[in-house]
Amino acid sequence: MAELETREPEYFVAVAEELHFGRAATRLAIAQPALSKAVRRLESRLGTTLLHRSSRQVALTPAGEALLTHGRHALNAVGAAAEKARRAGDRQGRLRLVIKAGGDANLLSGILAAYARRPDARQVDVLFGGATDRADHVRDGRADAALLYVPFDDTTGLHHETLAVEGRVAILPPGHRLASRPEITLADLAQEALPRWKGVRWTGAPEGRPGPEVEDGAVLLDMIRLGRTVAVLPRSLALPARPGLVYRPVADAARSALVVAWAQDDRRPLVASFVAAAVEAAEEAEEADGVVSGAAGRGPAAPPETAGRP
Repeated sequence: MAELETREPEYFVAVAEELHFGRAATRLAIAQPALSKAVRRLESRLGTTLLHRSSRQVALTPAGEALLTHGRHALNAVGAAAEKARRAGDRQGRLRLVIKAGGDANLLSGILAAYARRPDARQVDVLFGGATDRADHVRDGRADAALLYVPFDDTTGLHHETLAVEGRVAILPPGHRLASRPEITLADLAQEALPRWKGVRWTGAPEGRPGPEVEDGAVLLDMIRLGRTVAVLPRSLALPARPGLVYRPVADAARSALVVAWAQDDRRPLVASFVAAAVEAAEEAEEADGVVSGAAGRGPAAPPETAGRP
């Protein structure tokens, strides 16, 4: 991007996403002729055509598609740098933690209490992200830390500490052929329709028949009730059991870990103190529960009780 002026990626991305100069100009709050001139100047500087224009439509060329992808990354990087700089200069030092609703393995209250006891504690703003976007909140600076599930969530560019390690549970519709078994195996699920979580690359279960794409846990449960899919989830995300569904431990499923994650380049004492408090709270919870330690030295190892029998 060294050959581009600062605003040119923003202008081009707006046009490329809208595929309409008028809508892009409105979005950018500039005059349409000025926007058209800026894009043509960009094409001249790069020595290539980025857009095919006609009286009826605007379409991206291969070069335009490439610039759209990299232009978005550049704009995200600039935004993240500005946000991190703003927060680094924030004397209030508020810490923003992003979690999935119900995705804290019942540790959040203990984590916040442990952090509040520290002499350098600051206010914690808890943000609620979706099923697959919490890591992005940390990478682009919207949050300082996140509670994530490994290996489901992509931790590229992040450091993390394990808080709990747990088994996995299959959620089945009433009357399912596996519902009568006390526990099941991954091989039992080999031919089942499994949900495709948007943005998640790995399900941790065998590749069965393609199931519906889901983004929301409530939608997933409805799909299971209708017999459209089954799901294999970390224990803490599967429970408490919902009425009308069957929950069975998956004996040989790879264990998942709840982790606290932060950006690799974030060395602020504010974040380090919070991470230390989170680890401390997880260790206290383990001692209080008297559970067997997991592979990482923390978290419940026993499978959940079966629940939700039809």
